[in-house]
This record gives sequence, structure tokens and C-alpha cells, in this order.
Amino acid sequence: MDELPPPYEPDRDVDLQDPELYLNRELSELSFQRRVMHEALDDRNPLLERVRFLSIVTRNLDEFVMKRIGGLKQQIEAGITEEAADGRTPREQWTEVHDVLGPMLEKQADCYRSMLRPALAEAGIDILAYDDLTAAEQSRMREYFEESVLPTLTPLSFDPAHPFPFISNRSLSLAVLTRSPETEEPTFTRVKIPPNRPRLVQVGEDSRYVLVEEVIERNLDLLLSNVEIVDTALFRLTRNAEVRRDEEIAEDLIEMIEEVLEQRRFATVVRMEIERDAHPRIRQTLKRQLELDEREIYDLPGPLDYREFMSLTDLDRPELKLEPWTPQPHPRLEDTAWSAFEQDDSSDDIFEQIDERDILLHHPYHDFGTTVQRFLSEAANDPDVLAVKAAIYRTASDSQVIQSLIDAAENGKQVAVMVELKARFDEQNNLEWIRRLEENGIHVAYGTIGLKTHTKTALVVREEDDSVELYSHVGTGNYHSETAKGYVDLGLLTADRDIGQDLVTLFNSFTGPGLDEEFRKLLVAPVTMRREFTRYIRREARHAQAGRPARIVVKVNGLEDPEIVEELYRASMAGVEIDLIVRDICRLRPELAVSQNIAVHSVVGRFLEHSRIFYFRNGAPAPGETVDGGGEPEYYIGSADWMTRNLDSRVEAVTPVENPEIRRQLKFVLELLLSDNRKRWTMNEDGSYDQQYPDDGEPVVNVQVILMREALKASRNDNATDGIPSDYPIDGELLVGGETATAASVSSSAADGGRDILERHADHWYRPDSDTYAYAVRTPAGDRRYYESRAGAVDALERFYG
Repeated sequence: MDELPPPYEPDRDVDLQDPELYLNRELSELSFQRRVMHEALDDRNPLLERVRFLSIVTRNLDEFVMKRIGGLKQQIEAGITEEAADGRTPREQWTEVHDVLGPMLEKQADCYRSMLRPALAEAGIDILAYDDLTAAEQSRMREYFEESVLPTLTPLSFDPAHPFPFISNRSLSLAVLTRSPETEEPTFTRVKIPPNRPRLVQVGEDSRYVLVEEVIERNLDLLLSNVEIVDTALFRLTRNAEVRRDEEIAEDLIEMIEEVLEQRRFATVVRMEIERDAHPRIRQTLKRQLELDEREIYDLPGPLDYREFMSLTDLDRPELKLEPWTPQPHPRLEDTAWSAFEQDDSSDDIFEQIDERDILLHHPYHDFGTTVQRFLSEAANDPDVLAVKAAIYRTASDSQVIQSLIDAAENGKQVAVMVELKARFDEQNNLEWIRRLEENGIHVAYGTIGLKTHTKTALVVREEDDSVELYSHVGTGNYHSETAKGYVDLGLLTADRDIGQDLVTLFNSFTGPGLDEEFRKLLVAPVTMRREFTRYIRREARHAQAGRPARIVVKVNGLEDPEIVEELYRASMAGVEIDLIVRDICRLRPELAVSQNIAVHSVVGRFLEHSRIFYFRNGAPAPGETVDGGGEPEYYIGSADWMTRNLDSRVEAVTPVENPEIRRQLKFVLELLLSDNRKRWTMNEDGSYDQQYPDDGEPVVNVQVILMREALKASRNDNATDGIPSDYPIDGELLVGGETATAASVSSSAADGGRDILERHADHWYRPDSDTYAYAVRTPAGDRRYYESRAGAVDALERFYG
């Protein structure tokens, strides 16, 4: 194992452990949630898209409270006072997070009450107060309550004869104070708002609704008869999700997970949202019985909990929504005869396509079913396939991925599956899949002690003419058909032998004594990934010091690891140009003396940006230039963020991308992300963000819209072979590499506009009859590639014919 080169040491004295250089992890995540909330506030978005984001914010903040605030409270109760990289203790973080969260919830409520509700009413979608109903409508609501809601309710009183009731996590409840003729003191009663009844109750035939909690509140006399209703207040609890047992002493991992799930139901309450101006007795009863700190109580204007408002997006009002998107077939895998359920012998063999050259998948622009699902389904039914292996972190409740693995076992393949039991909030789902897999005789590994298996990888072993071939899928997202429709993820299908052998080693480690520490090409956490990423960052710093081109572009969901942040600061001081496209958490602060060469971007759009891409220029010269000591640029994709948990506490895999065409596709994506002026935000020195807007007269660049358009265009072009174009009018300086022989000619051709190249290869191109493409280039294999620009055609001709 090669030793790491020493880090770059700046000339001036700089303390890179200074807490002022690091943003707080929790506050950074809340900053991301503010960007998500902006999608609900932004009136450039269609109205029902704004409602969708209103709901998403509630779900996101719920998870933040359960995981992050719950974890901080656990640390405080354990007496932990250790400071984070930003210098804050757990208690200081807990205090500041509550201080920030309160105004955010107030802003969300104001967004609904002053913006979205009036706009919905103007569009003919009325969410009415109960008092806004006519007498006849109130009468019908009373009938609805008596027939459809009342039978589902169970009032739970708290008095000397009844203990304080258990209140489940994230359930909406109505607290009721009642007084009977026999007693002076009012009684506290909890009524759970039934989750199996529509939250938005339709009034009549039109798009007019009243909230079910108001229907219940105004008809309580039918539920609590012969008592006086003194007052009512809605409230909602959030419980800690950080419930753990020591894996090292657990006798059975499945039993341990089942116990964790049970404990989570009764975990400590870490937040209470309650209707503003609640009766003091209601508030004090809840505070005392739930042992809440005053900071953990959020007095908010109603309604509480916007999750169910997502149902409004199902209304047939296309003018109030974004244009619908259907993921498209990948051009190289497009075959209408193939489906996951019915396969035709005439359909092309996916393994032949992969063997011809690597394939880059890009979801949700490419359809999951006809790409990843097809890969596994064909493997299950191909008589030449010997074995199928997959690592499952999360999957759909009706997963065809799991069914393919079962089919493979029934067809006599050797099948091994790694199912991560500790995937938070998917533990129960994964337990059920483990049982089903094992019932079908499949060997299942549950996880690694002390680690989560987060890698998204699959391996197919296939016997061919004179050898056994390995076909691999290395992705950034889960094997989940539903999230693949809304999460932006990448996947590489490859027949590269070294990558396949690395996956053989990785899968063997799941059932063996431990992880191997050497891999041929994959970067694998926690054994090689941190070391190799550190090596690549330091290599860029050495290139910059030597006067060679040095550039890093990284797209991740989170950048939290202090050691990686320090390495990036050092690289910046050495002169490396760094662009970080970080969806949410980012500890690094740009625009400081140590980060003058670093820009931090964040893209928030209709799809959740979930892909991870790593680019290192590696001193590569620009076309037409020569640089002593420079190398080839490098691209990687995979499952890991630059978070301490990903680098040290999870099994992750990141793969190099070596095919020049796929590198061009990744270059296009990165350049497009850095050019986005509709959904991109840039970070300031203090950790705040500014959204980017097009200048006057400048075209709007929305990365997700452009990628949808290009995927649709490629699917309609019978001769297209790549799902993402390699030529697009986006300026950028990222290099592809793998084509050093043509670099000089590309540069020289630019001077004369490529005329010589076009004349020299006149037999290999023509102008197609197309409103979209200006050039068509014939490949040596007889295919055609289409290009919008002359530069794209010239580049293709040089690559194919020199």
C-alpha cells in the first residue's frame, strides 16, 4: 500500500483546526431545509408544486427532529460535552437548533396561510374553516362524522382512574378539557385524529374541503356526551429515532432490530407542536407528563402537520402542476419487446450491450424498469448466468428487484443478497424481505458489525464461449423503483473485469471475516476510500504548486467530514480551483482566506439531487497544450458522500469511469449544474445562500429541465446511442481524457472552424433532415451519431477517424 504524500503546507501560519473555519452540521442541514421551503414560497413554481414542497418540508423537518435533535438530546443526557469541529457542545447545538427551527415552522405556517391557501382558493380549491360552511353543509358534515369518523375514535382520559395515555410518534391529536357536573376540576382527554380517514374532507362535489380535525372538534358532543367541553387544542409529538443497542453484544441481529423498532415507539419525546393559545392547563399537562423543556414546545398557528396536503397534487388540474415526466428508455437499451414481466426472444441481450461498451444510467431521466430492473431480470432468466449478487439498502415494498433475485434462485442460479437491516426507517420493510428471501433458499447477509452497508452494487456471473464473464452495476441510488422516479441518481453498467473482481471480493466480505484492504479499481469504505480521496486532493495541490492545471469538481449530498474539509482548504491555498456541488450539509466555508479558490453550490429542484460525481483534473493539459508531469483527468461515481459516516462507518463503493463517451456525459452534467441559473444556490462566507437568477436577456438554464428534454429527444431518435448529449452549448473547462492522441488536432481544428476535418472526412458525415440536429456522423460500426453543433461533429469525426 503506497504511503500518502505529505499535505500541502502553506507559507503563512494557519490553524486549520480553528472552529471558525467550520460550519455547524445541524445548522447547515436546516439551511438546506430553508432552500427546500423556498420552493413552496417561489411563485415561479406552479401552485400544486408549491403545495408539494410544503408537504416535503414537514416530512424533512420531522426526520431532522427525530434523528438529529433526538441524537443531541441523547448526548446531553449522557453528559457528553465534547465540542464538534465548529466548537459547539451538544447542548449549545441543541439550543441553537431549536432557536432556528421555531422561525422556520412559523414561516411554513405563514406560507400556507398567507400565500398558498388564498392562491388555492383563487384557483377554485377551497380549504374552508368549519364556520365557513353553510348550515346545510355543517349538517352533512355531522352526518359524515357520525357514520364514518366517530366509530374510529377512542377518547383516552387522564384522571385518578386512568393513567396518562400513550401518544404515538407524529400522530395528530386533539386535547380536550371537559368538566362533568360532579367535579370542579376539568379532565384532560386525548382524541387521536384517525390517520385512516381523509385529512381533507370534501364538501359537496367541488374542490372544497374542511380539515377532519375541525369536523371532530365541532362534533365532540357526539363523542363526549354529558360533559361540558371547556376547551380544545391540537397537538403533535415527535419522538427520538436514535434508539440503539450495542451490536457487539447482541446475540441475534434480527432480534436486536426488532427490539429497536419496539423501543422507538416509546422513545423520548423531543418536540411538541401545539396549537397557539392553547388552554394553559392543556399545555402544562402535556409539558409535565411528557417531561418537555420549554424550548421543545412550539406554539404554532394551525393547521399542524402539512404532510397530507400532498393529496391535493392528485387533483386533475394540469395547469397548476409541472409538466408530467415519464422516465425514458435508455437509447442503448430501448426495446419495446422487453418488459420486466414479459420477455421476447427477439429482444437484444443486455449483456451484449454492456460487453460492447459501458453504459451510464441516469435516473429519473432513464427508466429504472428497463435498465436496472432489466439487468437483474435478464440475469434471473438467462440460462448462461451462474450467479447473481446484490446489496440492498432500501427497496420498494412491492420490489421487482427482490422478485428477480427469487426467480434467479428458482432457476438454479447461485444468489447472494446483502440486506442492510440498519437502514433507518426501512428496518421493518427489510426484515420482511429477508424472511421472504430466506424462505426461497437464498443466502442473505444482514450487515457487518459496527458498519452499515450502504453500497449500491450488483454483480452477474455469466458463462460465455470460452470464459466466465463478470457484469457489474455500481450506482449512487437504491434499488428502489419508486424513488428512482424522483431521485437523481447515476449507475454504471460495465463488463470491466477488474471492477467485477472487486465486487466479487466485496460480496465475499459480507459473509466472510472482514473487508479486504486492497481493491483493483473500486474505492471502498472504510478500507481504501478515505486514503485514496485524500491522495487525489493532495495530488491536485502538487500539480497547482508545480504550475500545472489543477481542478476539483465534486457533487455530493453532504460534505461534513472535517479531515476532508481541511484537505480542501489546503488544496485551495495551493491554488487548486474547486467547485463543490453539495445538496445539503456543508461544513466548509467559502470566501475565507483559506478558501478563496472554492465555490459551494446547491441545486434544489423537482427531483432530489442524490447522485455523487468526483472529478480530478490531475494536471491534464488543455487541448493543444503539453504539460510536463500532467496526467489524465479522472471521474468517479458511487454511493458515498464526503461525510465521516460514509468514509469510516459504512461500506461504500465508488467506481472510476474510464470510457471517454461516458466521461463526456458526466462532464456535460457537471458543466450544466455549474451553469444552472434557475435552481442553483451559491454559499456565502457565513453559510447563507443566494439563489442564482439569469441576467437580463440571458436564457434560463434549469439543469433538470434540460436533462429531461435531452432524454426525451434521445429516446425519439432511433440512431441515438447515448442518453445524455456530449455536445451542448454550455461553456466549461472540464476535460474528458482518454483521447490524448486527438487533443492537439481538436485544438488546431478550432482555429479554422473544423472545415479541414469536415472536408477530410466528407464521406463520413452529412446534414440530416432534422429540425434539431445539424450534423450526422457515421461511425465505423455503421451507426449514426447526431449533433447540434459543428464542434460536436468535428470532435466525433476526429475520435472515429483521426
